[in-house]
Parts: sequence; C-alpha cells; structure tokens
Amino acid sequence: MAKLYETQDKQKRALLVSIICGDKTDESRCRELVGLCQTLDLEIADHIKVRVREKSSKFGVGSGKAEEISQKAAEIGTDLIVFDWNSHKTAQNSRAQDYLSPSQQRNWEELSGIPVLDRQELIIRIFADRASTREAELQVKLAELSYFLPRLTHKYIDLSRQRGGRYGTKGSGETKFETDRRKIEKRITILEKEIEQIRKQRQNQRRQRERNNVPVCAIVGYTNAGKSSLLNTLTGADVQAEDKLFVTLDAVTRRFQPSPEVTVLLTDTVGFIRDLPHTLIKAFRSTLEEAALANIILHILDASEIDIENNHETTLSVLRELGAQEIPVITLLNKIDKLTADSETTVEDLLNRFPGSIAVSAKKGTGLDKLKERIVSMV
Repeated sequence: MAKLYETQDKQKRALLVSIICGDKTDESRCRELVGLCQTLDLEIADHIKVRVREKSSKFGVGSGKAEEISQKAAEIGTDLIVFDWNSHKTAQNSRAQDYLSPSQQRNWEELSGIPVLDRQELIIRIFADRASTREAELQVKLAELSYFLPRLTHKYIDLSRQRGGRYGTKGSGETKFETDRRKIEKRITILEKEIEQIRKQRQNQRRQRERNNVPVCAIVGYTNAGKSSLLNTLTGADVQAEDKLFVTLDAVTRRFQPSPEVTVLLTDTVGFIRDLPHTLIKAFRSTLEEAALANIILHILDASEIDIENNHETTLSVLRELGAQEIPVITLLNKIDKLTADSETTVEDLLNRFPGSIAVSAKKGTGLDKLKERIVSMV
C-alpha cells in the first residue's frame, strides 16, 4: 500500500517573550507582537511577559531567567522563540534596547537549540513574504542582507549555496565566513545601485507631474489603517486591501477628481509601525519619498485602535525622519463604522482629541464628501 506524505509545510509554533523594562506594560505592543506573528502564519504556543530590572549583556535578561525561558520552549515544543523589548521610551531612556544584538541572538540559539528572532527580524521577514514586484523585492533583499550581515553565524541561515567561483579565487587561508561576508557586501552594493536607478526613474516621473501641474496627495499612516481601501474607494483602483499588516509595499498612484475643476494624484504608500527597522527605512527610501515630496499628506488613523495616539506619533516621527514635517496634513479618522455603543471612545471624542480631523469610513464611504471639499480648498 502506498504511503501518504504531508505535502504542506507544518505551521511553525512560536513562544513569544515580551521583555518588560520598567513598571508599565505596553499592552498594545504585546497585541502588535501577536499580530506580527500571525501575519507570518506562526502558531502562538504561548506568550510570556518577563519583567527585568537590570539587563544582561549575554541574554538581555538574567542567566537564570534565560534558562527558565529555554526550558519553557522545550516543554511546550516550540520551533522558535520571538523576543520583543516592551519599553516605554522617554527622553531619559530614548536609546533603550528594543532588539537582540547579534551576540545575544547567537547566545540564545546556543542555549535553546532553536531559531530565535526579535521584532526587527519579524518585520523584515513579513516584508520579504509580502514583496511581489521587482522594486519591492530589491528593497526587501537589501534590508535583509544589511540586517543579516552581522549575523552570519546563525546556524539556521544556509549560505552555502551562495558559494562558487573558480579555483584560485579565494585568498590564502580565507574562511567560509569571510567568503560569505565578501559576497554579501558585493550583493548589497549591486542592490544599492539598482535601487538608485529606480529612484532616478521616480524623480523623472515626478518632474513630469510637476510639468503637468497636477498636485500630489500622499496617503500615509500606520499599517492596516485602511490606506489602500481609501485609494480603492476614491479612485476605483483595485489595490489589494486586507485586514493584515503590510499588505502594500509599493507606492501606487491613481488620478482622482475631488471636484470637476480639480484633479490630483493620490499615492498609496507602505504602512508604518513602531520601531520600523532602519534597514527597511533606508531600503524603501525611494518609495517613502513619495510622501516627502507630496503637496498634501492624507494621514489615516484607525479610529477603532485603542492605542491611536501612539500610532499617530509613530507616523509623524517617520515623516520627520523623511523631512516631510512641513507638508500640509489632512488627518482622517478611518473605520468609524467599527465604533459601537460598547466602544471605549466615540467619534466626537476622537474629533476633539485630533482637532481639524475628518471622520470617515473608507469601507462605507462615510465622510468622503468632507474629505473632497478639504482637498479642493487646500489645492
């Protein structure tokens, strides 16, 4: 009798570890960590919160607590451990640790015997999974290689297939590590040149728009706030829009007429998130510049999100990093259709907390007439 074999990859089980630094626990960040793992289709075996007073250079936590976490992972049969530093950053501790250093990551993997990820690597892997166009793939690959370069000793990253070349091309005594590092550095240089070419193409496209004198409105906001849904509703575009994190990685531009006399270009951009890895910001700079060079910014907030203030500040901080803080902004409170009588807040409360904002529902079409009027008046 023929044997039956499993043809699909088994879903990976993850132990989530939130390292609590200080007296407060950021529950929204804990929920966000779960959402990131679910976006990668990881099964959450358990989610534990560990409060630390003093950081250890070896593990980020004490050796006793590290042993305890490692044993927990073994007991429940997890395939990997995901760490996140749940720190309330202030002016005094703005440089608080929020990721595993390469040496700490190696130490954890040697202790537990399974792969260990942090929040930054989790986000990079989601971007890699979402990339579908040539431009997005180049940008994500650059971010991946830049992130993994100091982490070449990860035993679960197989770089052997990158080896090659003719006899005599290696220097005397050159190790596999040195060979792999040199090849990755060369690959990074090639990717940077290709992305720079794309950046120049974008600049040419912008010059053409300027000659046509068509204003540009960039749609920005926290990931999964409804940017693509708004673009689809206003322009009839068919950009993929799902209730997931980082569905859109490419800048998509469509013509939009808020009135018969006014035409603008609406540009959807990649979503933001707290502590977005710097390698991704650098790699996606040509895409993010669509916001920095726009005439008007449409800043979308998820009205149903409990931590809406933090999401608002996260987007503003990225805009400041891009040099876009002086561009006029229209703040949109999206997803008001999700607010019910049992919700912790109301539309009126949100409008008071964000003066000058417009309450809309991209899904239902609510409030979009006010948005059109505001765009026309600003143009």
